[in-house]
Amino acid sequence: MTDRINRLPWRFWIITLVAFINAVSFTIIIPVLYPYAKQFGLSDFEASLLTTAYAAAQFIGTPILGRLSDRMGRKPLLIISLLGTVVANLMASLAPFAWFLLIARVLDGITGGNTSIAQAIISDITSPAQRTKAFGIFGATFRLGFVAGPPLSYLAQLVPPLPGFSSLGMSFVVSAAIALIATGLCVIFLPETHQVCDKFELTWSDFKIGRILKSVRHPQLGRVFLLTFLSGFTFTIFTFAFQPFFLTVLGQTPGRLALIFAMFGVIGFMTQVFALDPLRKQFNIITILAFMLAARGILFLLIPTFPTITAFVLITIVFGAVNSFPLPLIESILSLRSGPQEQGEVLGTNASFLSLSNAIGPATAGLLVSFGYSLPFWVTGVLTVGVAGFALSLRQSESTG
Repeated sequence: MTDRINRLPWRFWIITLVAFINAVSFTIIIPVLYPYAKQFGLSDFEASLLTTAYAAAQFIGTPILGRLSDRMGRKPLLIISLLGTVVANLMASLAPFAWFLLIARVLDGITGGNTSIAQAIISDITSPAQRTKAFGIFGATFRLGFVAGPPLSYLAQLVPPLPGFSSLGMSFVVSAAIALIATGLCVIFLPETHQVCDKFELTWSDFKIGRILKSVRHPQLGRVFLLTFLSGFTFTIFTFAFQPFFLTVLGQTPGRLALIFAMFGVIGFMTQVFALDPLRKQFNIITILAFMLAARGILFLLIPTFPTITAFVLITIVFGAVNSFPLPLIESILSLRSGPQEQGEVLGTNASFLSLSNAIGPATAGLLVSFGYSLPFWVTGVLTVGVAGFALSLRQSESTG
């Protein structure tokens, strides 16, 4: 009887498969966006704005899509979101001008709330007893998609490009094709899981921006939300800055850049599977979080100190393991500090802070790169060590809360 209760419904496995495919589609274009932008003659700062535009549009669009899915149904909004990715990536692959590529990134960001809609579907179809297991499997499968995307990006650059497409543009074509497969799965196999409201109305409250800013003042969670922003901000400075450093200072190719992203994904996934839970059982979560953030900051500082490809690979192997800890640990802290009836909203708010950091970080990195390829690593290294100190302060609020 217990096994029947804990057995996840078949619709869960469909939405998890869709999430995996969507994660693959998203991560295919990450390794090629910067070199693709350089083909249009964009400066490093202008190239960083492509990532910023996507994240900013997603920050605005995701809460709206989530609220609309409450009123119009999950399935149509998920399909619209996935089709937005298909259209945006086809636009990017055929972009004749840089501004057209920017429009494609904004469109992809505005319609990029499919993960939050998928999570809402999981909440609809699972019982409270099933939910922890369901979200754990969903999260692991989503991360696995991040492992598969960069190798496919590398392979897309190797195949002969279709007429009218560049080798880098082929990654966008493959991404669009994969997102189209996910759309087809939703159309054919996924039933509606939410009762549709008769009345549709869009208000300013759908944007939730004011609520997000007010959440910083929450006595138990505000500092954790701020930590999410600071951790994401410093990390996204690195994720943009290491690309021009890898291609220009180290003299590597876009194909090898995709392989480096793949290495990040594989090491991070393996670390989360085999090391995260054992460490959580042995040490205080906040202590582990602060240690990993400090290690991340030190590794940032080591990259420009030893500017060779051998040192870079060795450093990034360690970085791939260290970097897999902060976000899951922060989500665990939020889960422990919030009640069962508010965890969905809390995690959604946390995701909004992460999206906001993803919007600001790349633009900051692009500005810093204009003063030198090593400067972003020095800046984000020092800042990240400071963020580690801030993380330790959560122990004090934990003991006084």
